[in-house]
Amino acid sequence: MQTLLDVILPVFLVIGFGYVSVWRGVFPTAGIDGIMRFAQSFAIPCLLFKSIATLDLSASFDPRLLISFYTGATLCFALGICGARLLFKRDWEDCVAIGFCCLFSNSVLLGLPITERAYGADALTGNIAIIAMHSPFCYGLGITVMEFVRNRGQSGVALARNVGNAMFHNPLVIGIIAGFIVNFSGIAIPQVVDDALSLIIRAALPTALFALGAVLLQYKPEGDLKAITMVCAIALLVHPAIVWLMGSSFGLPQDLFRSGVLTAAMAPGFNAYIFANMYGRARRVAASSVLIATGASVLTAWMWLSILP
Repeated sequence: MQTLLDVILPVFLVIGFGYVSVWRGVFPTAGIDGIMRFAQSFAIPCLLFKSIATLDLSASFDPRLLISFYTGATLCFALGICGARLLFKRDWEDCVAIGFCCLFSNSVLLGLPITERAYGADALTGNIAIIAMHSPFCYGLGITVMEFVRNRGQSGVALARNVGNAMFHNPLVIGIIAGFIVNFSGIAIPQVVDDALSLIIRAALPTALFALGAVLLQYKPEGDLKAITMVCAIALLVHPAIVWLMGSSFGLPQDLFRSGVLTAAMAPGFNAYIFANMYGRARRVAASSVLIATGASVLTAWMWLSILP
């Protein structure tokens, strides 16, 4: 339990710092949009670019692990959409944003350190394989479905054009694609560029978490508690359960099985709010789900760790 607190508590402190700073008037509310734009359009794309550009893509990519994890993620995305529509009568755009919260696990900020501390640095092969595919898969699926529901009724060509425009004008997707291009081509990042990227990347997560705290002051979970509870249950319990069942049936090796279940058991990542903010949909649900599920994961991650082989 102390290990989980050591990992999660610093995240809460930065979020709380943003919340209190705006609440007490130390930081102006008008400045939050600028911080969020910096994090969303510049710092986090740089983080994704460098992470993917420097990943060892030749490491063990067991298709059984990827099928288990991403089948579970896709099913949870669909469950989130259907639940938001059928249970809470949200419009389709809100449903997709809520579904994205169920889709996007915090594979880096929580998944990596918890797995490493539980099983050691040599147990991270499965985590790295999942992370390499995570942002491209989740953003590709989320943006495609969102553009489909926003442009339903259009011809197939017009729909494809809108999806393409949304994908390739999105700074996050551009950073991901650029990272894969550099990785596959073997181009070395010049040292001066790498140093500049590192400076920006150091600011990515702190500014994003600070802005999230300030955003929570604006988007209190009033009236959305049932939707938030649904997101937390799907993200923290249903996704890892699906990975457990599929991984067991596929006979996954123990280290990959642990990585898959633990990564699936992580709370929605901050990208869930970035996606909601990008479309201006279900932002209160997304922001509150990230915060509440991160806190709840102290208990649920401990539960999964206690029953994993």
